[in-house]
Amino acid sequence: MFDNLQDFVKHLEKNGELHRVTVEVDPELEITEIATRSLALGKPALLFENVRGADFPLVINMLASERRIELALGKHPDELGEELIGFVEKLMPPSPKLLFQESAMVKRFIASRPKHVTVARSQAVIEKPNLSALPILKTWPEDGGRFITLPQVITYDPKTGKRNIGIYRIQKFDDQTTGMHWQIGKGGGFHYHEAEKLNQPLEVALIVGSDPALLLATVAALPEGIDEAMFAGFLRGKATEFTSGRSINVQVPANAEFIFEGIVKPHERRLEGPFGDHFGHYSNAAEFPVFHIHTMTRRKDPIYPATIVGIPPMEDKYLGDATQQILGPLARLIHHEVKNVWAYYEAGFHNLLVVSVEERYQKEAMKAALGLMGTGQLSLTKCLMTVSENVDVRNFNEVMKAVRENFDPHFDFVMIPKVPLDTLDFTSFKMNLGSKMIIDATEKKKPKQKINVKKLNEVVKSLTSFDRRIIDARLVEGAFLLVKVKKEGDAVIKKIVKHPDLEGIKMAATVSFDVDINEQESYIWGVFTRFDCERDIIFTEQKMIGISPIYNGILGIDATWKNGYPNPLTMDESVVKKVDERWDSYWR
Repeated sequence: MFDNLQDFVKHLEKNGELHRVTVEVDPELEITEIATRSLALGKPALLFENVRGADFPLVINMLASERRIELALGKHPDELGEELIGFVEKLMPPSPKLLFQESAMVKRFIASRPKHVTVARSQAVIEKPNLSALPILKTWPEDGGRFITLPQVITYDPKTGKRNIGIYRIQKFDDQTTGMHWQIGKGGGFHYHEAEKLNQPLEVALIVGSDPALLLATVAALPEGIDEAMFAGFLRGKATEFTSGRSINVQVPANAEFIFEGIVKPHERRLEGPFGDHFGHYSNAAEFPVFHIHTMTRRKDPIYPATIVGIPPMEDKYLGDATQQILGPLARLIHHEVKNVWAYYEAGFHNLLVVSVEERYQKEAMKAALGLMGTGQLSLTKCLMTVSENVDVRNFNEVMKAVRENFDPHFDFVMIPKVPLDTLDFTSFKMNLGSKMIIDATEKKKPKQKINVKKLNEVVKSLTSFDRRIIDARLVEGAFLLVKVKKEGDAVIKKIVKHPDLEGIKMAATVSFDVDINEQESYIWGVFTRFDCERDIIFTEQKMIGISPIYNGILGIDATWKNGYPNPLTMDESVVKKVDERWDSYWR
C-alpha cells in the first residue's frame, strides 16, 4: 500500500492508468474540459507537467475509475466493507478465542494507530505562502475565482483535543488568504463553532496531496469523533505518519505534498463562491470563515492533485461509492433491521438514499428511516426510500419496481418540513434549511398492487398530444413517469396527477429540457437535485384530517429548473472549441 501520493502516481503509470500531458495547458477552464471529457471516454488519469503560470505539475482523475480505486486499496471496497462488518460482528462480545481467530484483522487495527515522526518529507521546503505558484483551477465559467478542490483540512476540537480531517472547497483570495467552506454538519465547522464560543482563533493545517487511503478516509462520512487518520491506517494496513507543525500546535501528515499552516479567526466572514458543485449546479456565493496562511511547507518535488465536480458522473462518483461500500455495512450495527444502504451519486449522494430493511414488526422500516435521518451525515438526506431485504438497493429499476408493488401514499409517505438540509441544496431558497420525505416501499401483508404496464405505456406515448408543453415522456418500471416539458412544469404536473388513464402509476415528475429521460444518470440527477419536498410535491388527492395530511393517488414532483435556482454547469463554447482543436496534442 502507499503512504504518499507520488508512489501511487507511479503505480498508476506502471499499470497503464496514467498519461503525462507535456503541452502547456490553462488552469482556467481548459483542464476542466480535458479532464471531464477524458473521464467520459474512459481514459487514464492525467499528469499535466506544464500548467500555465504554475511552478508544479498537476494530477487529476487519479481515482476516477473502479480499477484505480482497487489499485489504491489493494482490493475491491466491497470486500473491505464485508471484512470490517464481519470482524466487528464476530467480536460482539469479544473473547480471547475470537481475537486469536481474527488475529490478522486485530493486527491491522493495532497498526492503524497514527505514528509520530520527527523528519518529514512534507517539510523538506519551508517558505513564505505563495498560492500563485500552485496550479489552482478555475473549474467552471461562473466560479467566483480559483478553488483548491482536493484540500484536506485538519483541525482539533478546542475542548477535547480530538482531531478532524475534512474536505471542504477552498477559494483562493490572495497568496496568503482563502475561504473556508465549512458546510453544515462538518467536523471542522463544529471545531470552529467551539473556538468562536471561546472567542479564540482556530489553528488549521490545510493539506494538499495525501496518499489515497487518507484521501478516502477524509471523504468518508465517518461518525463524529472517529479519527480519519486512524481509519486511513486501517485502509492502508499501516499507520499514518504525523509530525509537528512548524508554526502552529497541530500535528500534520509527514508525507503530504503541500501543507499550509494558519488560523481561522473568530467572527470573521467573507463572501465565498459561487462554485460549480457536485449537484451539477453552481452553489451561490455566501459569507464563510476566512483562512489566514502563515507558513507553507512542501516536498522538494511536489505534485498538486485536483478534481472536478459537476453534473454526474464525475470523479466523486468513484470516491463516494468506494467509501459507502466500505462503511455502508456498519449501518447494521446501529439499526439491526437494516440490511443495506445506498446513496445515489447521480443525485449528489445526499438527495437520494435507499435502505433495505427486514421488518420484524409493522412499520419498522419507517422507524429505521427516521433513525437514519438523524444519524451523522445521513441527517442531510433529502429523499429516503425503504425497500424489503430482497431488493438490490443499488439497482434503481428494482427499487422502482418495489415502489410500484408496495407504495401506498396514504400509509407510506412522510413529509418532514423545515429541517436542516445540505448547504449545497438550493431548492428551498434557504441555505441549510429545507424539507425531506420518506417513501416506504417495503412489502406489506396485503396483496401487492398490480397494474397493466403495457396499457399505461400506451397512454404515456400519447402525452405529447395531451398537453403541448410536453416534449417527451417515459415510464420507468411501471412506477415512475418522467415528463420532459418546455415550460410551466408545475402546471403540467398538476394535470398529470389528475389524468384518469394514469391510475396505478405511483410517481411522476416533470423535468426540464436539459434532462435526458432515456438515460438513468441524467434523469436521477434531473429529478432529485431540483425539487423541494414541501414546495414542489403534489398528490392526486390531498386533504387534512385535523392536523394530519392524507395523500392518495400519484405522487407528483415538479422537478423543473426554476427562477431563482443557480444555473446548471455548462462549459464556455470557446473552451470546448479550443480543446477540440488541441485534443490530439494532449495525447502525444
